[in-house]
Amino acid sequence: MSRVDFAHGARHRLRMACRTTARHVQAGHRMAVWCTDARRLQRYDTLLWSFDPVSFIPHVHAQDPLVDHAPVVLVDQPADLRALSACGWLLNLDLACPPHAARFARILEIVSEHPDDRAAARQRWQQYRKQGLELHSHALPTGAD
Repeated sequence: MSRVDFAHGARHRLRMACRTTARHVQAGHRMAVWCTDARRLQRYDTLLWSFDPVSFIPHVHAQDPLVDHAPVVLVDQPADLRALSACGWLLNLDLACPPHAARFARILEIVSEHPDDRAAARQRWQQYRKQGLELHSHALPTGAD
């Protein structure tokens, strides 16, 4: 059964997503990052290069020829998410639940303090519950990115 972890209370959702990605890459996890909003995915991609001046997080888009070798794969199409091999972790940056969510062992959700983001997260929680996924909620420390 897939486990979904909601981390709520981030001041900046994408910056916290970068920090989360960095921790998982350092731990040796391979991660897919799902988002159908091209602008949001591009901002996240840019932040991966700049959020920490002393770190580098290797990442590619799902259509890149090196997709099977990168620890982080940015995905915006359902067919690419379905075709992705050997990714046990999924970071969802979309406002809706990702397709094929149950094929991932772990799904990470970062929720900001913004009311619209919190409302969308509540909807995703309900959808994951209907799918029978194991749900967990974690409060981020006050002032966390």
